[in-house]
Amino acid sequence: MNYRFTPIVARTETITRPVDSRAFDCVKLIFIRSGSAVLFSEFGEKPVRANDVVVLAPNTMCGSHPEGAITTTTIYADLDYLIDQAFWQHSAFLTDRHHAREFIARKFPDPARIIRFGSERMCAVSPWLDQLVDLSVAGASADQFFQMQANLAAVLNALSPFFRPGGPEPKQEASWSRPSLPRARRFRPVRREASNIRKLLEEEPSLRWSLNQLAAAVHLSPSQAHRVFLDAYGKTPLAYQALLRIQKMADLLRSSDLSVQEIANAVGWRDRSHAARMFRRLVGASPHRYRQLLDGRGDRQ
Repeated sequence: MNYRFTPIVARTETITRPVDSRAFDCVKLIFIRSGSAVLFSEFGEKPVRANDVVVLAPNTMCGSHPEGAITTTTIYADLDYLIDQAFWQHSAFLTDRHHAREFIARKFPDPARIIRFGSERMCAVSPWLDQLVDLSVAGASADQFFQMQANLAAVLNALSPFFRPGGPEPKQEASWSRPSLPRARRFRPVRREASNIRKLLEEEPSLRWSLNQLAAAVHLSPSQAHRVFLDAYGKTPLAYQALLRIQKMADLLRSSDLSVQEIANAVGWRDRSHAARMFRRLVGASPHRYRQLLDGRGDRQ
């Protein structure tokens, strides 16, 4: 789904076919207007129905299998835009935008969450959702930006009771180790070495890269390469490589008759069990179940 970049995009659609797992580099708020589906993501495989809301953090893989038909309104909100909003909303105690990013991490600790929103609340927010979609489809101009922002603020205000106000400090190493796509928009320029490491990983994700090899390729020490990539993208180089492999596995499960072992080998993992564990962690379903949900081609091992 390629839209001209704006901080807020909204779309309503009716889905009748399975949707494969994919990750977006923005926050997604999915409002289930009617129907039901089985959703699979980092929260596992769970049913969603009318009047539920699915909240997905950036770079969280998620797919769905509709039960008949399901109609959704999805808001795509740029993370940097939301961080700016949080910074000004809580400027009394947030020192800068990086502090605001940490605050959001505490307030929304789960990468994927299902909210049982209820019919009364859904009816209340429906006019705002519809206005967001109308403005977004028409290509909201700069003059309409505040109207878009006001509608989004009303929707977020309705959702706010479902999120805890604080929570423990985020565990940075745990978040760094979770594979996810790096951000495309940041607060500061990316160092050339980090960009080059990313290109190497994307060009050959199946190669058995080590941190030492990546560091040597960009003329840095391993510790420097680790720090530079982490500083630029918030993830380690090898965590990013893992997500690239998971995405390739999903493509092959959907489009080929290869076994899980053959697919694991093709993306660079020799151990089928390890590949399956990584896949389930990121996609929310085992490779076998994912294949069943998407195309119903039956049992394959």
